Amino acid sequence: MGFLNYLVRRLALVLPTLFGVSLICFFLTYMLPGNPAMVKAGPFATVEHLAEMEHQMGLDRSLPEQYVRYVTGLLHGDLGESSATGRPVSQDFIQRLPATLELNLAALLIAIAIGIPLGVLSAVHRDTFIDHIGRVVGITGVAMPSFWTGLLFVYVFFYLLNVAPPPLGRLGSGITPPVHITGLYIVDSLMTGNWIALRSSLHQLMLPAATLGFSVMAPVARMVRSTMLEILESDYIKAAWAAGLSRRTVIYGDALRNAMIPVITILGIVFGFLMAGNAVVESVFAWPGIGNYAVTALMTKDSGPIQSFVLFVAVMYVAVNLLVDLAYGLADPRIRLR
Repeated sequence: MGFLNYLVRRLALVLPTLFGVSLICFFLTYMLPGNPAMVKAGPFATVEHLAEMEHQMGLDRSLPEQYVRYVTGLLHGDLGESSATGRPVSQDFIQRLPATLELNLAALLIAIAIGIPLGVLSAVHRDTFIDHIGRVVGITGVAMPSFWTGLLFVYVFFYLLNVAPPPLGRLGSGITPPVHITGLYIVDSLMTGNWIALRSSLHQLMLPAATLGFSVMAPVARMVRSTMLEILESDYIKAAWAAGLSRRTVIYGDALRNAMIPVITILGIVFGFLMAGNAVVESVFAWPGIGNYAVTALMTKDSGPIQSFVLFVAVMYVAVNLLVDLAYGLADPRIRLR
């Protein structure tokens, strides 16, 4: 089967998944306690004003009609309106999404840079002191809640050692943001040569990225270790050792390369987790991303941003899994035949 046919088949499976996602997001938000019209109208709204607001928001219609109205709005890019900011949710998302992407990409790089070498070392030095250290670090990363890790990092690196900035946003006090090109401060600073903003954005990014990276590094290291252990016991690796190939060639050239497919899977899952799991970390570090936006909306019972955040995270999961499936097809053509 050619790659194009494989791509079409995977895309065909995405459509019913997206339909299910929209259905779940709508009904979960519908079941939330409270009246969105009352939140928007305010606590002193009269009965007539409240009824008018419910009519404007379509809440006086039947449930199927509300769902059709919701899906129609999604197809036209309408995610509703935030009662807190008074603006369309899509505008708030576009404004905050670069901050979340910058944080998640930095955390993913940290997880890859530490998790993969740690997993390889643990597998190569199985049941030694290095392996025990790697397993302890992995278990610690999984067991510690990210908000607690973040608070611990703030206490140690900001309060005790004073080597990290205060957890207050993306730039230090008095620093002007770089000219907006992509919305990613690091990229925009590099493209415009704004070294003051670059230094400040890297400094501010340090702790939240380390917090998220530490929490998702553990599954990457554990997956690399378990896969490498299995591959190192295979016949072709034993043949490579017997042929006298160098240790570097056998471990990093043969074994690690063949261990990458399960690692690609776990990286896709990790990225999806980062999109949802960053909400708590963004709140701890006052990071102005969509996670912090969703937490604020949840506290104020602002249904539009909550619904859109859940939908966005679910769609990101679907998109990442689609990309992972396509990467499978490129890495191993036999998968296209299944």
